[in-house]
Amino acid sequence: SRVRDIIYHKEITVMMGTNTFLSAYQKTAHPYDFHHVKLAVAGGEKLTDETRKVYAEQFGIRILEGYGSTECAPVISCNTPLHNKAGTVGIALPGVTFDLTPFPSRENAFELSVKGDNVMLGYLLASNPGVLTPPSNGWYQTGDVIEQDHQGFVQIVDRVKRFAKIGGEMISLSQIENVIQTCWPDYQHGLVTIRDEKRGEKIVLVTTNKQADKHELIKAINASGLNNLSLPSVIETMNELPLLGSGKIDYVKLKSLVNTLIEEMTVAEMG
Repeated sequence: SRVRDIIYHKEITVMMGTNTFLSAYQKTAHPYDFHHVKLAVAGGEKLTDETRKVYAEQFGIRILEGYGSTECAPVISCNTPLHNKAGTVGIALPGVTFDLTPFPSRENAFELSVKGDNVMLGYLLASNPGVLTPPSNGWYQTGDVIEQDHQGFVQIVDRVKRFAKIGGEMISLSQIENVIQTCWPDYQHGLVTIRDEKRGEKIVLVTTNKQADKHELIKAINASGLNNLSLPSVIETMNELPLLGSGKIDYVKLKSLVNTLIEEMTVAEMG
């Protein structure tokens, strides 16, 4: 509510934020609170259709979605007032060049690398103190999987790291999370993978839904068209999931917590 009050009293004209924060602002805002805002830009995570719709209908604001990374100073592409397509992150900025590597198991999807003057000079690595390690041939590998239409509009499909390899198949954790969120919308859910001797990896669902029922989940996954490999093998509940400062789930910390939990369970079973 403090941010909302600042926007109103300071007559802010440009507003930027992640979907998490933009969504939080609108829950207590009066339509007049944002009446000075002329430009609203979202990034950092996917802008949901619900947030886009509420801002358009309640406040008369069209949120423009963009995409980038810290290593790219930080913008790669963005929608603009003149060139905007809902559900995409816009068109590449002038001077930014794309390299698209076909992504396995998904038609018309590509792993994205970018080159341009906005790309960092390199990383400072602990293994080589004081020396910059530049991106290979100037290409920064984003780790993102994208689709791009004939006009150049980019849609982020997934993260390369957010795939599980089960029985030789690439399974999208983000797609499964979307299904789970639709099934239990009032709770937080996160998926991570752990090693499995037989199938390579298995999926663990961590949720704040203490009544999470596997049979409900099976129905939802089947109804979505995902195959049975998408069904989490283990369901764990927590009071709250670890979050980053942006409000997104901290998957690195979540995976660490899950690994610790699984180890403790294994030790208990052996005992």
